[in-house]
Amino acid sequence: MNETLNDSDFSSHAIADQHVLILDFGSQYAQLIARRVREQHVYCEIVRHDISVERVLERAPRGLILSGGPSSVYEGGAPKCDPKLFELGIPVLGICYGMQLACHALGGEVQHAPAREYGRARCHIDAHDGLFAGMPDETDVWMSHGDQVAKVSAEFEALARTDTCPFAAVRHRRLPVFGLQFHPEVTHSPLGNVVIRNFLIDICGCDGLWKMGNFARQTIERVRQQVGDERVICGLSGGVDSSVVAALLYRAIGSQLSCILVDNGLLRKDEQELVITEFTRHFRTDLHVVRAEEKFLGALAGVTEPQEKRRRIGHAFIECFQEEAAKIKGAKFLAQGTLYPDVIESGAAVDGPAATIKLHHNVGGLPEELGFELIEPLRDLFKDEVRQLGLELELPEEIVWRHPFPGPGLAVRCLGEVTRPRLDTLREADDIVVSEIKSAGLYRATSQAFAVLLPIQSVGVMGDARTYESTLAVRCVDTDDFMTADWSRLPQDLLARMSTRIINEVPGVNRVVYDISSKPPATIEWE
Repeated sequence: MNETLNDSDFSSHAIADQHVLILDFGSQYAQLIARRVREQHVYCEIVRHDISVERVLERAPRGLILSGGPSSVYEGGAPKCDPKLFELGIPVLGICYGMQLACHALGGEVQHAPAREYGRARCHIDAHDGLFAGMPDETDVWMSHGDQVAKVSAEFEALARTDTCPFAAVRHRRLPVFGLQFHPEVTHSPLGNVVIRNFLIDICGCDGLWKMGNFARQTIERVRQQVGDERVICGLSGGVDSSVVAALLYRAIGSQLSCILVDNGLLRKDEQELVITEFTRHFRTDLHVVRAEEKFLGALAGVTEPQEKRRRIGHAFIECFQEEAAKIKGAKFLAQGTLYPDVIESGAAVDGPAATIKLHHNVGGLPEELGFELIEPLRDLFKDEVRQLGLELELPEEIVWRHPFPGPGLAVRCLGEVTRPRLDTLREADDIVVSEIKSAGLYRATSQAFAVLLPIQSVGVMGDARTYESTLAVRCVDTDDFMTADWSRLPQDLLARMSTRIINEVPGVNRVVYDISSKPPATIEWE
């Protein structure tokens, strides 16, 4: 194991007093703000915009960040925070709507902008200390607003401006309250990370101590204290999240861990063998493999509607998992790979946003009759942080950097009815897509690549014979967070090799197409 994770190095010193709260006013960028803060090694959480002053004082953050949002602060019913937050002496950074809200609450005036700004703008910086320490006189920033601060009280001073926005950045003369009309968290503001770092380190006084090594040690200790001498069951899929959970639990409790791998017949080529091999190579603990292909294919027979596929797969999985878990004596806990975006989007965070965007399969999705206490050691992490943790735990890179795979498996990439022959066709084609991307050295440079078997047949000519066979789509995307994604501009010769190999080597396919749609409006998966 990595020396940074030696038990003797564990310290309770950390970062409880080194965190920031992000008040969410409905911004599409709230999670991105959180990721940018954590990139500066400062822990943060996204909380409700109407969190009480008492709760903030109880949590004792080093700083508060007010996110953007789609509302206008001067409209009735617009989301607000308690104005007493500005008087606590805790540094506040308002971004876009958050800035407008702070200025409005402290005597300023917000109006619909005479010239709305959407996109890049040239920002002129007038004060080179505090937020803008180390910054040049001018920099590109990303604007996305229809309203802006038209007038500030005498207690505010302007720090930066654009040609159409005289208050692109402000600060209060008496209170540690700062505002930015632009979005420093997006990559289109190339020096935005400097602004965020200046706020966290210089203004909030954070030391940047939140690192994966610290998180791993603390989480391992917390799991040991929670579990004691009891046994923990962990569902293992071969994906990054479940593998990191298993590695963390094994580090914490060793032989008290039992893992269940459900082979549902919907996995990628040779995936179950890979999982078993990698698992037994890195862990010496109790592994249960459930061979359930017939059960899942039977449940999917004749089904073509995507949501019904998911429902039946989920039901069959629960049955298999529950049946196997009953064979493991003395198990009290169930470990899940729930991530922080899952917690936020499900509305499950204690202080988190109130709106429920989706019911995630790891958050409230398992039936209560399973009867286990949950352990969710990754619920404070984003996907990229999970990968960092996997490297800290010395998992092999082929697991840590593996492209995501949907919970329902190939069933949602096999459009139309799911049958064994169609799955076999899809598996072979998918393996060619991934192997060619790896051969081209682009696997780490892309975020997700896979094949999709379409319920469409088309005419072709192979040799001297007419064919009428299946069409296969190739999907490859680039993304930082999987909330938005753009299609990968793969080299044409690479696409040509994929197509030639698939048509030549995979029986039943005579046409290959490439998906060039982005998310939004399309989703990454086809179903």
